[in-house]
Amino acid sequence: MSKKRILIPLPSYGCDPSEVAIPSKILIEKGFDLVFITPDGKKAEADQIMLTGKSLGLLKSALAARKDAVEAYQELSIGKSFSSPLKYTDVSEHDFDALLLPGGHDKPVKEYLESGILQKLVGDFFANNKAVAAICHGVVLAARSKDKQTGKSVLYHYRTTALLKSQELLAYNLTRLWMGDYYLTYPEITVEDEVKSVLQNSTQFIQGPKSILRDDFQHLSRGFVLRDRNFVSARWPGDVYNFSLQFIEMLESK
Repeated sequence: MSKKRILIPLPSYGCDPSEVAIPSKILIEKGFDLVFITPDGKKAEADQIMLTGKSLGLLKSALAARKDAVEAYQELSIGKSFSSPLKYTDVSEHDFDALLLPGGHDKPVKEYLESGILQKLVGDFFANNKAVAAICHGVVLAARSKDKQTGKSVLYHYRTTALLKSQELLAYNLTRLWMGDYYLTYPEITVEDEVKSVLQNSTQFIQGPKSILRDDFQHLSRGFVLRDRNFVSARWPGDVYNFSLQFIEMLESK
């Protein structure tokens, strides 16, 4: 049996290292084939503040990527698939079994969130009922992608979660004195508010339990993931282990 192929789009700069590296590591260990794409086909670079904790000061331990994510990213970054991505324009949904949409919040991720090419690609995966997983700002990309038949968001009839307004504003308020609006990709609207705006009913957005501690294999109950048919969503790096395992479970059941 051939390996299932997972497509992972990334911005040139600013992807969240935890949301890229942890799922990738787990997927690779489970035998899946990963294909990365970037706008120009050059190797992506993760958000260096999240990766190193630089500028976060005393908040580094709470906000930056944990050691496990940093190590997973360092391992991934020297691998062939991550180091030799294709261009956004080089791929078609037909060549893949599933789609993984990581997040990232620094301003350069806008080229990823606003890409018409990626939005069409996401629409194609939903149209063909293929597995799609999105975490944090990755849900924004899904929310902006349209169903060809109705012109509405592909998430219009789905239940979903994403980065919570409370999480986004807390990170912003804790750091704004010296980092400005670094934590607000779009200062005019939060992720939660934008995602809710494209749903048939705002009650389809599920916040989940309070997010304080991050999950891992030994503490899966700390994470929260929402699955609705072919779509899996999660809120932040603290959900990433649960997110990865739910995505794999969905892939293996198809």
